[in-house]
Amino acid sequence: MSAVFPPPPPLASEANPLWTDDAAEEPCMPPSRRIFCNRSLNMAAVRAVGFDMDYTLAQYKPETFEVLAHDETVKKLVSAFGYPKSLLDLEFDWRYMSRGLVIDKQRGNMLKVDRHKYVKLAYHGFSELPRAARLATYNDAPQRHGYDEPAYALIDTLFSLAEAHLFMQLVELLDAGGSGLPLGKQYADLYRDVRGAVDLCHRDGSIKREVAADPARYIHADPSLGPVLGALRASGKRVFLATNSLWDYTHVVMNYLVEGRVGAARSTSWLSRFDVVVTGCGKPRFFAERKDLFEVHPPSGMLWNTEGGSPMVPIGEDDLPSAALGSTAPSARDVAPPRPGGEARVFQGGSFHDLHKMLGVAAGSEVLYVGDHIYGDVLRSKKALGWRTMLVIPELESELQGLAERGGDMAELRRLRRMRDAVDDRLQRDRLRGLHQSLLQRHHEHFHPVWGQIERFACLYTSHVANLMFYSPDKSYKARPDTMCHEDELAPASELPPPCP
Repeated sequence: MSAVFPPPPPLASEANPLWTDDAAEEPCMPPSRRIFCNRSLNMAAVRAVGFDMDYTLAQYKPETFEVLAHDETVKKLVSAFGYPKSLLDLEFDWRYMSRGLVIDKQRGNMLKVDRHKYVKLAYHGFSELPRAARLATYNDAPQRHGYDEPAYALIDTLFSLAEAHLFMQLVELLDAGGSGLPLGKQYADLYRDVRGAVDLCHRDGSIKREVAADPARYIHADPSLGPVLGALRASGKRVFLATNSLWDYTHVVMNYLVEGRVGAARSTSWLSRFDVVVTGCGKPRFFAERKDLFEVHPPSGMLWNTEGGSPMVPIGEDDLPSAALGSTAPSARDVAPPRPGGEARVFQGGSFHDLHKMLGVAAGSEVLYVGDHIYGDVLRSKKALGWRTMLVIPELESELQGLAERGGDMAELRRLRRMRDAVDDRLQRDRLRGLHQSLLQRHHEHFHPVWGQIERFACLYTSHVANLMFYSPDKSYKARPDTMCHEDELAPASELPPPCP
């Protein structure tokens, strides 16, 4: 497909009216601007809205950022892990990989797994596994695989695309005889080394230094971000930032995104857009484990302990009637910035107990968290805390374009499916079966030539954070009614929702 991925953030226009505009009263808006609902959510009941930063508020340009991540990781493999310098000539195709795939570390395979744990597609390096081998290895095995760590790794964030592609490249090299790779390496060793090299890039700041030197080269500008945050706060909701990035990098990125400031022009004025900022969260552990909470002094970046002179937090949760009472975080009243123009206080570490205390929320259902990481942002926060979630899927715009271009496929697939079912027990080898399979294959390949469509779920999902500006901050999102297959088959056409023009 020719669509740029991920696309730049949307802007308000006649074609994209704000929710306050009269034109926004139309029943349908462009699909690429819509927020889709899997689970009904009344925003009026949400007291706090939080955002991840990387690939959520900050949308990176894959043609520059992912290439940078790939190249820096290769350099670390050569300089720190003893890999040959010939790896420096490896080229990275940022369009090849897709989120939602699973790495089989032991076998050197890349898998597309559906919600029922059925492997629909498998590649060894860049070669597709024959159907018989795929079925024998995974779907017809005596014991079903869980596809979880430590044997498997999920590509659940856009940050993982470069390392996944590099792992596949190394698998190809190992199968070709090693090509100078360190002796004795197995597929799992290759993955471990790639992950170690990625971690080194994060620890020494080699990637982030490049981004900080020229944010516009690596990050899409987003003039809509300020109005979105302002509308949420104006509606009475607390707005917070919770990111794994540390203060120094967060300060660089948010200055560029919110204020358009770079270099010596940076200031802390972007903090006036938030009520609480927590850096270095360490998600997903943030949702389950208690860590020390420090307050960040923005001008210097120095950390202050929040324990207020107490020698330690109570040793065990059994010491207190509630784990939340062990939080050393300031209360919501103490942390709230004076309005208008007051700047949020900044913290590092801690846990969700500290964040809930600073937000003044009593239950996880009062929090909506917007993120891009399927596991670290969405699944863990939803399952552990009951937070409501919105998944940002930049790839969604390309998929919606594909659906528009192939709009008749699904109706034709349903028709062929019914016809095939009607004759399947009599004509297992007829032309109709092949026609259905051929169209289904072309339909999936239109979205991605290798991996097709990937299915994942959150309460809400959308292509970009800026799409929030097209909806009321108190909107009640309604999910489609859950239906069984027989209900869909018997539902009259008149009961189906009308299509948007």
